[in-house]
Amino acid sequence: MAETDSGKPLVIIGAGGTGGHMFPAAAFAEEMRSRGWHVGLMSDARGLRYAETFPADWKEEVRAASPNLRKPWTLPGAALKIRGGINSAARTMKRLKPALVAGFGGYPAFPALSAASRLKVPILIHEQNAVLGRVNRRFSGKAAIVASGFERLDRLPGGAVHHPVGNPVRAPIAAKREVPFPPMDGELTVFITGGSQGAKILGDIIPLAIANHTPATLRARLKVVQQVRDEQMDAVRAIYEKAGLDHELKSFFSDMPEQLAAAHMVIARSGAGTVSEIAAVGRPSILIPLKIAMDNHQEANAEALVDAGAADMIVEDNLYPNLLGELITVRLQDEIDLKNRASLARVTGTVTAARDLADLAEQAARR
Repeated sequence: MAETDSGKPLVIIGAGGTGGHMFPAAAFAEEMRSRGWHVGLMSDARGLRYAETFPADWKEEVRAASPNLRKPWTLPGAALKIRGGINSAARTMKRLKPALVAGFGGYPAFPALSAASRLKVPILIHEQNAVLGRVNRRFSGKAAIVASGFERLDRLPGGAVHHPVGNPVRAPIAAKREVPFPPMDGELTVFITGGSQGAKILGDIIPLAIANHTPATLRARLKVVQQVRDEQMDAVRAIYEKAGLDHELKSFFSDMPEQLAAAHMVIARSGAGTVSEIAAVGRPSILIPLKIAMDNHQEANAEALVDAGAADMIVEDNLYPNLLGELITVRLQDEIDLKNRASLARVTGTVTAARDLADLAEQAARR
């Protein structure tokens, strides 16, 4: 196992693009450091914006780009950026001799994984979604191990060594796993989140569904906690106020663990991190996959909870206020079913993914 000058082995993490790649990578990094490893992070400028508190011994910005075949005139510039990023990553690896390179997806991971492949450094892939992303797909055939956030992993090449471990979740989320499902003899809380930037369609449809298509007896008991885009805030607030609904609106919730634990129902996009956190805490949900997600991976993610009986899924083309309102009503008025869905979600979830992934990382490094 290659080591740094301090005698500790080094793992270099390649990740970026969004928080969906960086958050599980950070949980993995924390676990590796607790085992005595040095951790380095390679990403581009955009990825490093999500890495201010990333638990790495050092961070390196590498140039990266996502080639756009619809704009062929941009391809030469993208190729130059990618080549520069690979060469920079390779120089660092030659100097520090990592024992392992771990790729968490996103195009900023490409330079680190490409350099590792060139230098014969063992590669571990972790795919958060139920469909392999383009960068992870590119290197999964060369990886010692391909780990995944879901049992299902579409587009996995033949011969790849696949281990479903779940998605590493943040410690504050894991801490809420033992919080019991909230009592249902009083206020009922619906928590609505659309990812880090919110989702316009959720702000357009959900307030109308709750205000106009749930019975008055249920509305009187509801507390709606909703993530709303800034430009929609006034319109959404007006709908809830007119209906006399108790509501809390924010463009971003920094207390996601607390909000999930307090919820009787979650309505959300089905990004890998969101689905994994809902399952880890154990809450029933209505999932609305992002229609334009690459390879329709959000629908594949949602199916993990839907197939377990823990969630409902409504695709965007079927997202009508009356249908959503009727579904919310049916679910919230059946206490036994709602609690059963919460239990099934919890069974599906895990808070040991970071530990299990670190075990695989050490196994891959020893190869």
